[in-house]
Amino acid sequence: MEKQKNTIGRRKEAVARVYMSKGTGVITINDKDYKTYFPLVYLQNQVEAPLKTIDALDKFDVKITAQGGGIKGQAEAIKLGIARGLCEINPEFRPALKAAGFMTRDPRGVERKKPGKAKARRSFQFSKR
Repeated sequence: MEKQKNTIGRRKEAVARVYMSKGTGVITINDKDYKTYFPLVYLQNQVEAPLKTIDALDKFDVKITAQGGGIKGQAEAIKLGIARGLCEINPEFRPALKAAGFMTRDPRGVERKKPGKAKARRSFQFSKR
């Protein structure tokens, strides 16, 4: 298995293209180290989570291009992309990742604005007189 695996992860408006290959555990996002790209520790943990689950934090090099959405959406898109990549590399990882909930695409998106409302559900201020 020398060939790299390409997978995609999505969350809300964010899309993460993930390129995985055997290596030493280097994770780069948009040509930056993931710790620079995500200064918040809990987002760094989101990115590492699938690799930690199968104790492979130092076995793969991961190159990621993330677009769209906010930082949290991107982090969760990356998490899904990495989990899918690990399953392609070795199908035996799947049960552990599925049990941890990394294989499910979160379907929630922004609710559309409705006519006669300020936002999706927020009404305009009510004036009694």
